[in-house]
Amino acid sequence: MNKNLQGILKRIVGSENALLTPEEILVYESDGVSLIKGKPEAVLLPGSIEEIVKIVKLANLYNIPFTARGAGTGLSGGCTVQSGWVISTARLNKIIEIDLVNRTARVQPGVVNLALSETLKPHGYFFAPDPSSQSACTLGGNFAENSGGPHCLKYGMTLPHILGASVILPDGEFLQLGGKISGNTGCDLLGLMVGSEGTLGIAVEFVVRLTPIPEVVRTFLAVFSSIGIASKVVSEITASGIVPAALEILDKLTLSVVEEFVHAGYPADAGAVLLIELDGNEVQIEEEAELVKTICQENGVITLQEARDEEYRKKLWLGRKSAFGAFGRVSHDFFVMDGVVPPSRLSEIMNKIQEIGKKHQVQIANVFHAGDGNLHPNILFDAREKEMVKRVLLAGEEILMECVALGGAVSGEHGIGSEKQNLMPLMFAEEDLEAMRKIHDFFNPRNLCNPGKIFPNQKTCGEVPSGRYLSAASWI
Repeated sequence: MNKNLQGILKRIVGSENALLTPEEILVYESDGVSLIKGKPEAVLLPGSIEEIVKIVKLANLYNIPFTARGAGTGLSGGCTVQSGWVISTARLNKIIEIDLVNRTARVQPGVVNLALSETLKPHGYFFAPDPSSQSACTLGGNFAENSGGPHCLKYGMTLPHILGASVILPDGEFLQLGGKISGNTGCDLLGLMVGSEGTLGIAVEFVVRLTPIPEVVRTFLAVFSSIGIASKVVSEITASGIVPAALEILDKLTLSVVEEFVHAGYPADAGAVLLIELDGNEVQIEEEAELVKTICQENGVITLQEARDEEYRKKLWLGRKSAFGAFGRVSHDFFVMDGVVPPSRLSEIMNKIQEIGKKHQVQIANVFHAGDGNLHPNILFDAREKEMVKRVLLAGEEILMECVALGGAVSGEHGIGSEKQNLMPLMFAEEDLEAMRKIHDFFNPRNLCNPGKIFPNQKTCGEVPSGRYLSAASWI
């Protein structure tokens, strides 16, 4: 980048907020998927909406690609770039307004997910979407990916909790969508923006829905001899008509790693555990708890323990939400998948994952949102061994193919990004992808805003050749 352009950027955001040297940029080369790397020309940390508008318009003037980035906790390569500028929203981190009358809050994209709920807690409310990275991830990333989390089984993904948004379009123009009321008149442009992975614009402010803290929360740890039995229990609980707040499964390998790391009270030698959380009014939850106990006992539960107090409940959840970080203690690298199957097919996909791991000689640890069938197989490996990386990617590809074959999808909450873009033909015909491209091109005609994401690198005419993961050169 020439010195003149560097000088303009420094004047817009301040010299200390324009990162231009290789050393400063290094930590922005990837998100949570460390296999996918790229080098931006600059990383900019604007402190206002006006500064973002100036950066975007300057990028258009010089035909430079740009990508918004939150905390970088994403798991699909969604904010990783091969060129151009990264626009960080980290400094836009204010909770502007809490409106208890209308049960809304107006927030900026750099607000940390958990920090919002902690701020709302004294008022009797929380922000329902709770990704496992909620202590670090920001609302801008949640908006872009339509993030979920353990409690999305009952409360839904991010989309139903966004009532309004201010968006900077790819040409630098400002768009205001929604507000403090539910519902939409005309086309649902807000719904289109949520989950568009930052390819249709940069969201700079939100109006979010507040959810009342439930009257009663009861959390159970059910221990089983195998992941297959735990999966069967999930199916029976959901078939019973109960809608738990969360149903999370951790397999034997995950348990051993997490317990050593967090000491949450998990049985490290169990075949699998099922973390069950119920919430609502006292009478309702008492009835649901009795039914859950019956289902577990009828399926040979080894032990069924209820969290005795809030401190122990938090410890159980700390163990679940620390799983990804814990893998770093036993493996140089890990690759987390994000496939989905109908909950009734959990036992089948678990068997398939085990077979795929053996076939490609890779170790796979499973921890996932069992209630809605959102899987997180974690393939443990060493990225320094190139031949192993190829086996990992082929195993990951086959897992997602099996998910689709069982009536599922290639992503539940992590997004497509640059990780799964060449897997899109597994689910969509070329005509479907072309319709999506037309929407993209209407908002982003010059393809400067987060280019190279979501859509396959090449039109495939319907065929999906094996090894499509390996087409991304930056991976190996």
